[in-house]
Amino acid sequence: MVSLSVRQSLAILLTLASDTLAKDWLSPEYTWLYEFPLPIPPQKQEKFAENPIINPVTGKKMRYYEIEIKPLTQQVYPNLGNATLYGYDGVSPGPTFMMERGEEAVVRYTNHHPTRANSVHLHGSYSRTPWDGWAEDITQPGEYKDYYYPNSQAARTLWYHDHAIDHTAENAYFGQAGAYLLHDPAEDKLGLPSGYGIYDIPLILAAKQYNDDGSLFSPANETTSLYGDVIHVNGQPWPYLNVEPRKYRFRLLDAAISRTFKLYIEDSKGERGNFSVIASDAGLLTQPQNVQELYIAMAERYEIVIDFSQYKGQNVTMRNTRGFAADSDFLHTDKVMRFVVSDKSVDDKSKLPTDLRDVPFPKDKTGVDQHFRFERQGGDWRINGVTFADVNNRVLARPKRGTIEVWELENGSDGWSHPIHIHLIDFRVIKRVNGRGAVMPYEFNGLKDVVWLGPGETVTVEAHYAPWPGVYMFHCHNLIHEDHEMMAAFNVSVLEDLGYTEKQFVDPMEGEWQAKKENAAAYSYDSVKSRMQFMANYQPYNNIDEVESRLDAYWATKTQSPAAAATAASSTLVVSTKTASSTSSTITTSAATTKVADDKGGSGKKTTTSTFTTATSKAKGNGLRFRNVNVPIPKRTAEPRSSHKHSSSESKKHLAKRRSKKHGSEPSSNEGSAYRVAYQEADGDAIAAQHQARITKQLAGFNKKFSGSS
Repeated sequence: MVSLSVRQSLAILLTLASDTLAKDWLSPEYTWLYEFPLPIPPQKQEKFAENPIINPVTGKKMRYYEIEIKPLTQQVYPNLGNATLYGYDGVSPGPTFMMERGEEAVVRYTNHHPTRANSVHLHGSYSRTPWDGWAEDITQPGEYKDYYYPNSQAARTLWYHDHAIDHTAENAYFGQAGAYLLHDPAEDKLGLPSGYGIYDIPLILAAKQYNDDGSLFSPANETTSLYGDVIHVNGQPWPYLNVEPRKYRFRLLDAAISRTFKLYIEDSKGERGNFSVIASDAGLLTQPQNVQELYIAMAERYEIVIDFSQYKGQNVTMRNTRGFAADSDFLHTDKVMRFVVSDKSVDDKSKLPTDLRDVPFPKDKTGVDQHFRFERQGGDWRINGVTFADVNNRVLARPKRGTIEVWELENGSDGWSHPIHIHLIDFRVIKRVNGRGAVMPYEFNGLKDVVWLGPGETVTVEAHYAPWPGVYMFHCHNLIHEDHEMMAAFNVSVLEDLGYTEKQFVDPMEGEWQAKKENAAAYSYDSVKSRMQFMANYQPYNNIDEVESRLDAYWATKTQSPAAAATAASSTLVVSTKTASSTSSTITTSAATTKVADDKGGSGKKTTTSTFTTATSKAKGNGLRFRNVNVPIPKRTAEPRSSHKHSSSESKKHLAKRRSKKHGSEPSSNEGSAYRVAYQEADGDAIAAQHQARITKQLAGFNKKFSGSS
């Protein structure tokens, strides 16, 4: 008779109880757990490496890559048909970029999806606005866009993924996501486990749902969440990985569209093991954090070191905790993958230093500059009562360039969770109240660009709004929430007297950098070289250290501190936000006005819906205000550019529902505009005139298009 300890007996009872509470399957039953090996995404190969292109300003090499968005098939169920995906270079996850700090890169994305537009966000990079993946800066099928990246931050795990307006969840879920690893010499000297795919391995987590024939269930009609009942790692459900009894570095990324994980490892006896968290979104922590469990929400990245020397000859399982974050649990969503540890001894020369780096935290600052409430109202997911469709009010913050701001992020959605991503900047998580009630050590001891707002939580973050000016997004990274309006913008204002105005990069929809029609000549070496050197001559990323130093010196000479300046700006913003709310009968910021049906309620249970909710919210129609120029902007539709087409009847039906959902009717003949950035009034007359001319031309195209079709 086998004798069990009290702890082991309790663990078995808890597991049985959680399995009883979990649902079984929405997908066909999957019975091949830990039978297929972990795939390693291929490394992306540089193009023209033998004849490198030189930056004409700096004299340094620039890297060039080409990515094609195209279909692929994957047989997930051995006994069923194939699933059709649309991935980068026809693989999912996409190929892994291996980048070195200080080497700029241009990546050309060519869209060969049959129907859907795309936009690409390099998540974790302080890219200039035209290359940040602004949601309405889309690339249609048959077009390409060149994205110019700095690669000048500290070493970190970034990822690239789709960011197209209204379709981010679909595109990312069907395969448009991949890892982008930035290395630097300082990190290399630490002696951490290394060798891509050998001892330094990406683990890209996802959760999906399948139809009875083995095809992938689509999130297109979801309005709340799609948690998925099949857990994937690097595209494979519940894989295994053969490992040696030594240290491994794993780069965790939660690429699920709605599921949060609370991870732990368990040995063959059911005992939990320790592991070390060494890095988060923005790179290395100050010191390794020894933990037994790790929260990771959508879009978060954590790097961990597991020492398998203590598990020689055993199976170690990475598991997920049930019953947290209000996510729906299913039969096997408490399992992630298995490590099969060899029983042969090895010589492990890798290290885990006690100190990793001096993290450049923002200077401490008192007070709160901005308060943002994330909640569901009238069927839409909103920030301070405002949707991304409300083009006149969606710029919710205007931090001055080079200032430090403290943002308070409140989860006002009962029973839902929201991972909040702020583009451009790295922030420090300094406070959490309610919910878990504390900042985790692996959050506090590093910089991040995503923070998880669990049910009922309010989290405070602090960031330095630099180095660039311009209009950037912040949003919930539950991609279904994002697609249904839980996204807004902030505008890092130009400092006219700084000496670095760089106004050509503050507009994410600047026409020069938008997508172009695909043509064979554009892909020749000479054409690529000419285009890259043209881009480099604008010097979007030159002298970053000098820019940072000048910003510090600039604010040091001001009688008004950066903090005070930011507070003054935010007080004006609060008034404008309230004004926006008061002018619409359905846009409010009071929690008391939120209908119970819009949230999960006290039970914390969630029912996924596949139908659209009709809303009566209407955006103000006053248009945008440039300096001395009034520009009328119609209500937003799901078609941000005049060339936007939906070739399938399903896509057209989806678009019609989205229009009806937002506006209560089909669009009028003048609806639609490519430029919807609610731009600050500090623009010069010349820039405003250029924008007005471009908008007038684009509106004329929309008028012509809709007059015969709506």
